[in-house]
Formats: sequence, C-alpha cells, structure tokens
Amino acid sequence: QVQLVESGGGLVQPGGSLRLSCSASGSIASIYAMHWYRQAPGKQRELVATITSGGSPNYADSAKGRFTISRNNAKNTVYLQMNHLKPEDTAVYYCCGDLLEVGGRFRDYWGQGTQVTVSS
Repeated sequence: QVQLVESGGGLVQPGGSLRLSCSASGSIASIYAMHWYRQAPGKQRELVATITSGGSPNYADSAKGRFTISRNNAKNTVYLQMNHLKPEDTAVYYCCGDLLEVGGRFRDYWGQGTQVTVSS
C-alpha cells in the first residue's frame, strides 16, 4: 500500500510565499515523475508543475518564474516553493506520483490535497 501526504498549505497574503511538501511512503519500488496539480472552486483540476526522476522540471505558464518544483529522492519527497503568490493561486493543491510498487504494478497515486488561500 502506498500513501502520499501533502503539507505546508495555509493562508498567505498576496506577494507572500509558501512551501508545499509531499512525502510518499509504503511499498514503493521506484518513483518516476512527480507532479503538483491544483483545483480552484468551480474549476477543473490543472497541472501546475512536473519533475522527472532525474530532476528536470516543467511548469504551467501560470507558475513559470514564481514556483519551483524540486525533489529529494532519498526521502521520496517532492516540494513546491511558491513565491509572489496571487489571489488566483488560491486552490487545493494535490501531489501525484507515478510509482512502481513492490510487486511490479505501475500506477499513479494522489495525495489528499492541501488548501492554499491567498488573501489580504
């Protein structure tokens, strides 16, 4: 069984920063790409950033220049550093990992989400 647990969300003023973390645990053989998604009220879930197993990042246009995705493979953890936050960044943020389980099954796992609210 595999679990992904996010942390680090909260309330921040416009222009502020937050760092989200997502740790994977359980019967994991390998973790490939990891992703951060977000879903604002009344909107579809959207991809914010992806990082490959080798550490290469990709960002949605809305995140470029403000957000940084990174990972610590030894800790099975992915991070999202968010700077210069805007009210439109308000959403529930989810991490997703493309995982190979011990036993050979490959699938993606999702965390439970963490709320980020940007408001004065």
